[in-house]
Formats: sequence, C-alpha cells, structure tokens
Amino acid sequence: MPRTLITHIGEFFTGDLAAPEADVSALLIEDGRIASLAPGPDTAADRTIDARGGAVMPGLIDGHIHPVFGEWTPTQDTIGWIGNYLHGGSTTMISAGELHTPGLDYGSLTPDLVTALAEVARATTGRVRWSGVKVHAGTCLLIPGMTETHFDRLAAAGSILAKFIFFPLEDNRDEALRYTEQLRARGIRTKVHTGGVSRSGSSRICGFDTLRWLQPDIAAHVSGGPIPMSDDDLDALVDGTEFALEVCSSGNYRSTIRVVKRLMAAGRLDRLTLGTDTPGGTGVIPRGMLRNILFLSAVCDMAPAEAIAVATGNTARAHGLDVGILAEGAPADLVIAGPVKGSAGTTLADAIAHGDLPGISMVLIDGEPVVKRRSGQTPPPETAARVMHGDGCPFC
Repeated sequence: MPRTLITHIGEFFTGDLAAPEADVSALLIEDGRIASLAPGPDTAADRTIDARGGAVMPGLIDGHIHPVFGEWTPTQDTIGWIGNYLHGGSTTMISAGELHTPGLDYGSLTPDLVTALAEVARATTGRVRWSGVKVHAGTCLLIPGMTETHFDRLAAAGSILAKFIFFPLEDNRDEALRYTEQLRARGIRTKVHTGGVSRSGSSRICGFDTLRWLQPDIAAHVSGGPIPMSDDDLDALVDGTEFALEVCSSGNYRSTIRVVKRLMAAGRLDRLTLGTDTPGGTGVIPRGMLRNILFLSAVCDMAPAEAIAVATGNTARAHGLDVGILAEGAPADLVIAGPVKGSAGTTLADAIAHGDLPGISMVLIDGEPVVKRRSGQTPPPETAARVMHGDGCPFC
C-alpha cells in the first residue's frame, strides 16, 4: 500500500468533540492508517496529495441507513446510492435494519426469519466494500421469542447492532431488558425506533416513558423518523437519560432544533449522533450527512468543528467503531473539501456556519483515494486538491 503524504492543509478537523480542531498542515498515511500528524519536511512518500489550502476532516459516518441488496433500494427503485453517498462525504454507513426487503410481512415475522435476514444482509451487502464504503449491514429487527442461540448467530455473523421497532416493548419489558443484556454481552448494541409510527405502519410508538426503563444504547431519530415524540418527552429525554440520541435528516426540523439546543445548553453534545434515515420515504440523499452538519451549525448555532465531530467521532463511538477520528494510528478515512466559488465563506468553517454546501475534491478510505479530483455530488471547491508526481508536478 503506497505511503501517502498530504501537504498544505488549510484547516484540520479531528472529529473529536473534546478538541475538534488542530493545527495540522500535513499528515502521513501508512498501511491505511495515519502514521503522523507532523511529518518532517523531508518525509519520503510514494504519493503526495497537495490539499492546496483545503480542509481535511474525517469521513462522515451515516448512523442510520436502510440497505437491502447491495446498492439497490426498492423504496425508491434506485441503484448506485451507496456510491453516491460516498461522493457526499460518507465513508462509513450503519444499517438500522433491512426492513425494506421486498415482500417482508411485518405481521408474520419469526425469530428465525429476522435472524436469517440479518445474516444474509451481513454476508452480502455488509461483506462487499461498495465503492470503498464501510457498510455495517445485518442489523436484526428484534421480535418476541428470540433466544440466546439467535444472538449467538448474530454475533457469529458480525452484526454490530440490533433494533427494537416491531417489538411490543410495554407488553414485554422483562424480555426486552433480557435481550439488551444478552446482546451487549456479545458486543452488539441496541437501537430503538422512537416517536410515532414509521413508514411501515407496523412499528410501535415510543417516547420517554418507554425509553427511561429500556435504556438502549442509541435512541433512533429522536426528532422524528418521520414523526417525533412530544416536546415534553424530548425535554425529559435530554434531562433524564444518558444514552446516545440520534437525529436524522428525515426528521422534524423544529424538534431537531429543540433537542440540539437543549443538549448544547446542558454541555452534553457528546450524546448527539447523526444519520439520514434513508433510503426510504424521504428518498435517496447523497448529501444528507453534509446537510445535517449545515443544519446543526447554520440553524442550531453549533460551532462548525463541533458539528463535524458529531457527524464523525460521536456517531462512530456510539456504534463502537474505530473510525471518525483523525489521530495517529487511526484509519485514514478522510475528506478534503473547501468553499465553493461564490460561497459567503472563505474557509470551510465559514461556509458551514453560513449554511453553504462545501465542495468535496477528494475522499480517501484506508488511505486510498476513492473520490479523485472532485465529487460527483457537490460543486467543486474553489481550490481543489491534487495528486502530485514525485518531482512536485501535478498529475494530468
């Protein structure tokens, strides 16, 4: 694997909420990971990328997608959506359940069926790197009657998440709590559908009264997916619990502002995670994670670096992943971007604070450029990064 040196970095966003920006002008990548954030001027490399003053940030982590079979989504009859999301800066995606599988009868689910569905998704969509993207598929849709044998199968398949959506939680509290304990013992986190009934029409309403005893690892789309819980429940959720709270681009914007500003006032942005909750009824949104960042900063008044950290390090940590942070030893999943010509911002942070879509010039996953020259889903940045020859001249 080529040793890659990135030079002339103008802004550097770490993805770490505790220190979301750093004074880094160059970095070295070796064996797919960041070897140094302060390489010397004479550092040898097989490949040099000149950022030309552009910003470097971690690849975005979409914490809530609904894949089915590879890059086909039957909800919008679309092929190629994962590669398009990559061009929107998303390098890791996490399934919130493959419930859009054609013909799936939500009223006739069995423990073996939901387990097998997760196994198949993990062994197909979750096995192949679609355009380089790290897709964590195989999220089991939990239902009553499951046993530890089913959870053993999920662990053996490599599933990282299981979801309460069709499970009648209030009628089966003991069983739900047992599931959570048994799944965690196998390294599998739990996520729960919250708010009103989903597009499926078969989910269960879930608000604060349920969440306070269930204590999942992540409460999904708390501001709506598509319908949120009540304002009082949202406030109680922020004030009376400690687990991760997810907001998605397909939710209620007013409720998103409410929960985000309450978390900011409490100094608890560490709990906030992001996703798109797509593909689905909202559609296919390649720039969905970028739109989340812009909304947090330009509308909710969050610092741009913090918004980036929520979309990267926060979301990765909530799901137990080692991506989303740019630090020595971390996977070299990163985006090089900058303001689009005509933007109100002269830097990426300025553009984000103003709500302007950034332009992506390159995306790297495990140190390999997977989007080169420019994104197919954003306008080009005013100054684009370029790969250089060993003699310092750009490739044509």
